[in-house]
Amino acid sequence: MRKPFLPVLALLLAAPGLQAQAPRFGFALNLAFPTGEFRNKTYPATADVLAPQQEGYDVGLGGQFTISFPLDPGVALRLNFGGQVTNGTNTAAGYEKINLQHNIFSIGGEFQFFLNGSAWRHRGTYFLAGPSADFERFDRSRFDDIDTDPEYTERKSRLGATFGIGHSFGLDAARFNLEVAYHKTLTGNDVAKGEPPSSDFVKVSLGWVF
Repeated sequence: MRKPFLPVLALLLAAPGLQAQAPRFGFALNLAFPTGEFRNKTYPATADVLAPQQEGYDVGLGGQFTISFPLDPGVALRLNFGGQVTNGTNTAAGYEKINLQHNIFSIGGEFQFFLNGSAWRHRGTYFLAGPSADFERFDRSRFDDIDTDPEYTERKSRLGATFGIGHSFGLDAARFNLEVAYHKTLTGNDVAKGEPPSSDFVKVSLGWVF
């Protein structure tokens, strides 16, 4: 078992009585806004590229499927399966542009804390927090090439964390759900060792909970 799975698995095993509660299923579309070095990072000149490189990603698009298990009136445990695609560029003075693409698929376990004690019905405002196992792929093109080149593909399995706030409103049968959350990469992000920077982003989700 890969290490990124362990915190998520431990979170699931620690929650008692999940099967005894009626779960709430959710679907949402996501917009991801990169932050920090994922949005913009400068790399020093190298023997291959004799000028500093500016590298960054634009807004990403994805989706998620969730299953929320109420544990008591104010708390629920949610499984979150989601992914997104984000495009970017690498530029350096005197060189053609390199096109980038980042793909991520995450399996998360998050606690939801409902302010009005309505976890059973998944209604109202809630806070969320929990770990995730992130499976990422970084693709690059050659200079001034639109298509990415498999020779430059890098795959990473890393541990992440998510926290944020959401609100569920509407009919009992199907509620609209709006959520804003911040994702932070926790492991495998040491640039000095040649690892990619953290895939940090603010995720805005709009969907339904049934």
